[in-house]
Amino acid sequence: MDELRVLDDPAAVEAALSPVRAAILDALAEPASAAAVAAAVGSTRQKVNYHLRALEAHGLVELVEERTWGGITERVLRRSARRLMASPDLVQRTAAGPDEVSDRRSAAYLVAVNARAVAEVGAMANPAEAGTRVPTLTIDTVIGFASPEDRAAFAADLQSAVAALAARYHHDDGRPHRLTVSSYPRPKESS
Repeated sequence: MDELRVLDDPAAVEAALSPVRAAILDALAEPASAAAVAAAVGSTRQKVNYHLRALEAHGLVELVEERTWGGITERVLRRSARRLMASPDLVQRTAAGPDEVSDRRSAAYLVAVNARAVAEVGAMANPAEAGTRVPTLTIDTVIGFASPEDRAAFAADLQSAVAALAARYHHDDGRPHRLTVSSYPRPKESS
């Protein structure tokens, strides 16, 4: 099972968003048969089988094993990924990319950069390329700035440090990697 799958097919997203199918996907966090899923979601095995076929057709569930009991074959399935995310490109194929946002310090620019990252990395990590590991680096931390001046000074220092590191390690004939660094106020945590 993949950790995360970015869906770029509108039909797959539609299938995953159906409340009945979403409940079935939740029930398939661990492998289960249609009968077990039906009991978990409060439906009939026949209805669950119908929805399972649709989910399987979109690659949202996968066969784990088949068990034969007498003349009956029971299929055991699980979700194909722990988490599903819709690609930002689904909403608008010509969504504004970072180059189309003039204010580099705006929320629109930050969202465009991160939407591009989700779409690009999601496409590279597509199950069709199974076995291929995407080399990534993620840094995630929280910094409490005492003042806007401290935040601005930190941004300038970080920009200088990243520019120096990029200059030291960049090779024109190397494999290009995209590096993004984002900062925004952390939302208040619900209690």
